[in-house]
Amino acid sequence: MDRDFDTVEKVARLGQAGVGRRIVAQMRAYWDGLRAGRDVPARADIDPRGLENALEYAFILERVAPGMGRFRLAGMHLNDLMGMEIRGMPLTAMFTPEGRKRVADATEAVFQGPAIAELVLTAEAGIGKPPMTARMLLLPMTSDMGDVTRILGCLVGEGQGIGRTPRRFLVDAAHVQPITPCASAAPLPAPVRPEAFGLGKRLPHLNAPKTPTLAPAPAAQTPASQTPVAQPPRQPTSAMTPEERRAMFRVVK
Repeated sequence: MDRDFDTVEKVARLGQAGVGRRIVAQMRAYWDGLRAGRDVPARADIDPRGLENALEYAFILERVAPGMGRFRLAGMHLNDLMGMEIRGMPLTAMFTPEGRKRVADATEAVFQGPAIAELVLTAEAGIGKPPMTARMLLLPMTSDMGDVTRILGCLVGEGQGIGRTPRRFLVDAAHVQPITPCASAAPLPAPVRPEAFGLGKRLPHLNAPKTPTLAPAPAAQTPASQTPVAQPPRQPTSAMTPEERRAMFRVVK
């Protein structure tokens, strides 16, 4: 009884109109938000809480060979489409032999570009397999080593029900869009030289080389004992009295 109830719920979810476009848009917006100025976000940036509404449709691929990505993680919707746990399987396992070449080319373009790929799919028909279409989005990510070897993706089936599994897909259209580099920070302006404001110009007479000048030597200090004492001016002899003139002469015996 529980098994039948689960099947009814899966069919109801699969039949919701426009769910594929909505999930793809949400996944793309989440990936863009993780870029944070980089061309490609890192695998370590993924937080499942940011993909709450799209988690059952989401998956992460690891590049193991040219054109081949292996499921590292996969939501329950993908397991339901295949009727088994697909973790560890290649992405091409969900496609018919005719569709594997195109999905491999799109996967490699995402890794090598890096680029974004969106694929429109149709499930192969058969007994017990009602008509189904699907959308798949592939978004590049870097590994812990910094190389683009991871993909964040989603696959959403739309139709009347899953039916008999596994359900494999053909590729109706593949749109590959190269990554638009994020705008880098604007370069800092070149430093303005003082001359632009007239602050660096020197007057012509200041541009001439300076001639070194010698400071005058300090005057020699004369000891106080050797300083000559100024003598009063001497009177002319004609103005002297006879006694003053006789006093000027020393008597020699």
